[in-house]
Amino acid sequence: MKLRLAIVRQRYNPYGGAERFIARALPALERAGAEVTLIARQAEGWGARRVLRVDPFHVGKVWRDWSFARAARAAWRREGFDLVQSHERIPGCDVYRAGDGVHRRWLELRARVAGMFERLGIAINPYHRYVCAAERRLFEHPRLRAVICNSRMVADEIRRAFRIDAGKLHVVYSGVDLVHFHPELRAKLRGTARAEIGCQPRDTLFLFVGSGFARKGLGAAIEALKIANHRSYWLVVVGKDREAARYAAQAAAVADRVIFLGGRDDVRPLYAAADCLILPSRYDPFPNTVLEAFAMGLPTIVSTQAGAAEIVVHGVNGWVCEPDDAPGIARLMHEADRAIRAGELPAAARATAERYGMDAMAGNLAALYERLAREAA
Repeated sequence: MKLRLAIVRQRYNPYGGAERFIARALPALERAGAEVTLIARQAEGWGARRVLRVDPFHVGKVWRDWSFARAARAAWRREGFDLVQSHERIPGCDVYRAGDGVHRRWLELRARVAGMFERLGIAINPYHRYVCAAERRLFEHPRLRAVICNSRMVADEIRRAFRIDAGKLHVVYSGVDLVHFHPELRAKLRGTARAEIGCQPRDTLFLFVGSGFARKGLGAAIEALKIANHRSYWLVVVGKDREAARYAAQAAAVADRVIFLGGRDDVRPLYAAADCLILPSRYDPFPNTVLEAFAMGLPTIVSTQAGAAEIVVHGVNGWVCEPDDAPGIARLMHEADRAIRAGELPAAARATAERYGMDAMAGNLAALYERLAREAA
């Protein structure tokens, strides 16, 4: 008998890492033997065969999240699934995938570099208060049986911050589609993609992929490009942010070598064009873009505050930097340039990704679900 699994995610964003993860994980989970139903506000975009749509009326972010949590909980209780895995902070689920990390930890890190008025805004923001309260109720709820952490960093943060049995925390790294993202595509797409950007064959192209530029560290990447002061270095930015104009103004001095492309449904041509992914995040539980880049044979520069740093071997498949350390990142850009020109990194990057295929991840999750189902029976 197939395990009846519900996966809960409120809304689909084609540029979001969590959404891309779910859309690609659904068929892998079904191949592993689960009957998966997605509970979401809308059915479009996910590619799911079974969608339970719950879309209550709301105004504002707090009401939006509260109303969805209430409706989703009522829906999964009505349907009687064997297991409910939520990707939203909804107390009462069986399994929670902490793909968004720990909100209170992100606020702590953000406050360290924020000005007085920004810190005051964080303190009085009702949405942050709602999320932190929901987070605590979720992790300390008696019905919670397992937390899937996409990095050891996240597992450690949860263990330190909440009253939760450490045995409930399971580190299962994200998976990547090793066929969809493949080094062969770099050879096919690279020339055309670089010509569209306008860079020369000997230029070194650093690629930044992610929405939420402040959290992902775009400001530090731009400053590092200025400090590196090398006419052949380019920074291509893929992602959406309400303050994109501010970052474009920051890059004015190197505007001829910083390209803002906005959100892209398919980032593979940009991975093909690039020589190195750069993501000096202030906080990032585990950016899927790192695995996608590795799968394409692309080395990465990531920060110590990203869970993906756990699979980076410094100087072998990438480099690890400190967030907001623009001079240090600039030094790593020079180091990356030398290694890239020596042709040392693509094979190691791909070999890393091959340990984290989507089916391997689905198998790990299926084993966890089976164990939880046996315990419940």
